[in-house]
Amino acid sequence: MSALLNFIVVDDSKLDCFIAEKIIKNTGRSESVNTFQQATDALVYIRTLPPTTIPTIVFVDIQMPVMNGFEFVEAFEALPENIRQGYSIYMLSSSINENDIAKVKGYQSVRQFLNKPLTNNAITVVLNQHS
Repeated sequence: MSALLNFIVVDDSKLDCFIAEKIIKNTGRSESVNTFQQATDALVYIRTLPPTTIPTIVFVDIQMPVMNGFEFVEAFEALPENIRQGYSIYMLSSSINENDIAKVKGYQSVRQFLNKPLTNNAITVVLNQHS
């Protein structure tokens, strides 16, 4: 049995959050799943969360109003190391923009670029990296 993980989904689409949450819960690997439609709310949540030994997977959409996925990652990477260390970020986008894919590779905290919407196959790939 693989270890349980915490999940955070950040996407301005309520439907995409709902689908991601269902897919994640169906894996049987989720300790918790929290969804946010505003990246700023997700950052506040991460900042105020007590430290945990359970790794957290963050799926963040690139294209969002107010704070986009890149701005989220930049703000996340400015957080203290003791907060950042338990997180792995995966960037999501429905557009296959070569510039976005290249930019994603420049962030230390970002593990991988994934196509939207989140699918069972994509979740399986992510889970295999954390087993």
